[in-house]
Amino acid sequence: MITLYHCHDARSFRALWALHEIGLDYELRLLPFPPRFLDRAYLDINPLGTIPFLIDDHGTMSESAAIAEYLIARHAPERLGVAVSDPGYGQYLNWLHFGEATLTFPQTLVLRYTRLEPDRGLNAVAEDYARWFHVRLRHVERALADGRPWLLGERFTGADISVGYALLLARNLKLEHGFEPLTQDYWIRLAERPGYLAARAAQNA
Repeated sequence: MITLYHCHDARSFRALWALHEIGLDYELRLLPFPPRFLDRAYLDINPLGTIPFLIDDHGTMSESAAIAEYLIARHAPERLGVAVSDPGYGQYLNWLHFGEATLTFPQTLVLRYTRLEPDRGLNAVAEDYARWFHVRLRHVERALADGRPWLLGERFTGADISVGYALLLARNLKLEHGFEPLTQDYWIRLAERPGYLAARAAQNA
């Protein structure tokens, strides 16, 4: 059995979305955000206190993009992954980690200084990282300029889950004004996927 510790719309949504795209059975443990402060017992399970945290028969994992990559490699490599021998393998990995390292990271600072610690008076930092995010988001717009529906072409992959979560977070932080037209259309396609909708329903149940 797979167990996923998750907070509503947190990075753990990548793992939840991947589980539904694959169609795996799992147990969902919902926590308040941030759990390291609001559910201290969680530190006994994950000493880092971070979300996500996934447990299965093979061990534990705590990195959202890595969990999506792992679940796909183990359970849906042909449907949602890209083979090492495929010419697009490098791009697949790059986009999968771009979603976290390049697009989600700056948004965590916006979240911190506008929602979690607004009294620290660091709005200028939040504004700088919002601009940082928007500049790097243009890379998605460039990738879609040839008319492809997904980042790697005609196939939806784990890379789209990773980048798609970054777009969800941007909308939650009111940063969607930086979505250019192709990126906005891409977001709409992502948000209409049955796997995405099922993951949203699961966390709201």
